[in-house]
Amino acid sequence: MAVLVPVKGFAAAKARLAPALGSQERESLVREMAEGVLRAARPLPVSVVCDDVEVALWAVAQGAAVVWAPACGLNRAVDWGVAALAGTGATRVIVAHADLPLATELSPVADFEGVTLVPDRCEDGTNVACVPTAGAFRFSYGAGSFTRHVAETHRLGLPLRVMHEPLLAWDVDLPGDLVPR
Repeated sequence: MAVLVPVKGFAAAKARLAPALGSQERESLVREMAEGVLRAARPLPVSVVCDDVEVALWAVAQGAAVVWAPACGLNRAVDWGVAALAGTGATRVIVAHADLPLATELSPVADFEGVTLVPDRCEDGTNVACVPTAGAFRFSYGAGSFTRHVAETHRLGLPLRVMHEPLLAWDVDLPGDLVPR
């Protein structure tokens, strides 16, 4: 079992929050949320998949391994990261996005043999997924990803569990998503 956290370059992340936060505030928020997700992953081994040197250095300082995935976009980066972790012997991987400010614990997501999906609070996106590495699961993030990930699970003939976990369902994409800190 391993955890994979995709992290975009801090300076470029969360541009849609610009109406509410300045660039330094956004960068600080992104780091804070990502650090919280890494803490929520413990004691499981954690890797950060990224294409940014600053993020890679930050990840190592946080005690995470780095999977380097240069300029390939989120879906390919996650596919690449899961494959890389499979190559280290991981048979299951939890993919948790770095913008989950309320995340406290990820390990319960792994308590199922098939695929576990944790949708966002609108059941549109997929905030956390746990997949077997042998299943060749194809990730498809973006608007409507939860429905596509359910369909991918069915395509592969894998058992599916949907977890409605409020602390993992809250992600931050728009100013209205900001929670008091």
